[in-house]
Amino acid sequence: MTVSEKSMRARMLAGELYIADDPEIARDLARAQRLSHEINTIDPTDHARRRELLGELLGGFGEGSEIRPPLHCDYGYQTTIGARSFANFGLVILDVAKVTVGDDVQIGPNVQLLTATHPLEPGPRRDKWESAQPIVIGDNVWLGGGVIVCPGVTIGENTVVGAGSVVVRDLPANVVAVGSPARVIRDL
Repeated sequence: MTVSEKSMRARMLAGELYIADDPEIARDLARAQRLSHEINTIDPTDHARRRELLGELLGGFGEGSEIRPPLHCDYGYQTTIGARSFANFGLVILDVAKVTVGDDVQIGPNVQLLTATHPLEPGPRRDKWESAQPIVIGDNVWLGGGVIVCPGVTIGENTVVGAGSVVVRDLPANVVAVGSPARVIRDL
């Protein structure tokens, strides 16, 4: 299939190389920016309205979950958050690919979940090609403040990632990991 036979949005959603400067993708981005802006600027005590807006923005938002504003994401519909999960201030989700956050997850302030990636070769990068790889955060994970989770990473259930860590490869279940790049320092 040639590039012209498949929309850039379809290529993006399939995890293929795509060019983000596309009208359909731009509409999706504008929708997410509008909803995020409203989430980030409503009365902080209006929990019901914030929950309603998060339900509209995200692909799934579990019962009893909370995200404290500000929240920034690319598209929203690529992100699902399980039940009873909590994200503190400043969550950034570049959800070009799917981001799946399990149940009972604790996310510290200023955490970044980054699915977007770019070609290493200078030509395609200069031509604005990009792609993405999904992120999966298992149940009962705790991401400390300032953690960065890179494209394609899966973090197993019950794992704790220390503040400021950069997670560049999968982490197993039931461990503590710290550092840049994050490495396992003990089992739980």
